[in-house]
Amino acid sequence: MGKLLYTMGEVAQELGENASAVRYWSNYFEKFIKPQRNAKGNRLYHPEDIETLRQIQYLIKNQGLTLEGVAHRLGEDRRSVEKSVKALDLLKGIREDLIQVKKAL
Repeated sequence: MGKLLYTMGEVAQELGENASAVRYWSNYFEKFIKPQRNAKGNRLYHPEDIETLRQIQYLIKNQGLTLEGVAHRLGEDRRSVEKSVKALDLLKGIREDLIQVKKAL
C-alpha cells in the first residue's frame, strides 16, 4: 500500500522530471490537480494527482501537445489518455523484465 500524500520531490523523482516542471504543471492545470499544502506551504500530492501529472507528461512528451492542447484533451477525452498511459507503463515494465532476463542469461 502506498502513501496517502507525496512531496514535490517524490513526485518529480517518480515522473523523472524536474521539480520546477511539476510545479509549473500544477499551477497551469490547477483545474485538474489540487495538491494540499502543509503548514509550511509545501505541496503534497495525492496518488490521483500523480496519475494526472503522469497523463500530462505523456501528452506533452510523447504526443507533442502544447499546454493548451493538453488542457483541451484532458477536459474532453480523459479516458483514452488514461488507457494510453497505463499501456505505456505496462510496456515499460515488460521491457525492464526482459532486460533483467537477458542479463541473467
